[in-house]
Amino acid sequence: MTDQSTPFPKFYITGTSPCPYIEGNTEQKIFTELSPQPLAYDKAAILEHPNQNRSREEELHLSLTLVGFRRSQEIAYRPACDHCQECKSVRIPSKLFKISNSQKRISKKNNDISFEIKPNTATQEQFELLEKYINSRHFEGGMMGISFSEYKDMVENSPISTIIIEYRDRDEKLIGVALTDKMKNALSMVYSFYDISAETKTRSLGIYMILNHINISTSTALDFVYLGYFVKGSSKMNYKMNFKPIEILTTDGWKLLK
Repeated sequence: MTDQSTPFPKFYITGTSPCPYIEGNTEQKIFTELSPQPLAYDKAAILEHPNQNRSREEELHLSLTLVGFRRSQEIAYRPACDHCQECKSVRIPSKLFKISNSQKRISKKNNDISFEIKPNTATQEQFELLEKYINSRHFEGGMMGISFSEYKDMVENSPISTIIIEYRDRDEKLIGVALTDKMKNALSMVYSFYDISAETKTRSLGIYMILNHINISTSTALDFVYLGYFVKGSSKMNYKMNFKPIEILTTDGWKLLK
């Protein structure tokens, strides 16, 4: 008898849009729902959905992450461009990671920062920091003009285990936030933002937050920290290659780069 309790997910393809990484290129994505709603007439499925599908969604998310998908709310997606395959998933093997001298300096510079792992609940304080970050760094990006309601959906609308990590300075001022998925063997950094005002710019908070995720990963016996995509030739992505060793997803599977 065939088990029909966990049906194969349906995949869809988006239309083309301008590539945010390589000027002049267009992009397409393939995506699926991590948490498909039960059919309205299926009473048993409706009763089961809030609780028993959680493990299915966690396993589906992990399986898709291993082949290059990322999560956005209840959607898992990956690039599916006809003429370009430059977007490659990267992850840091936490137990093999060797901190560089410059990363040691960044870690030391931020030893006054405290962090707290919290449930994925959006707050006005976080949102105000996000607005400042977007206005300063991503004035042409798709996040421009995001409302608090949209931010709340981004943070809280997750069918899997998701956390918020808040970073505060010695005066308890919120200076960094990371939205992170927790899988059974890894952390996946979904989105992070931080204070980039003149007084904190020298802290290199983006690098520090990744180092902090590596520390959390090793202290909780997790194997990887996923950083999203690396695009060769994109200056926005170069920093990811400074974490050594790093693994990159190729057509032949995950490859370790030392």
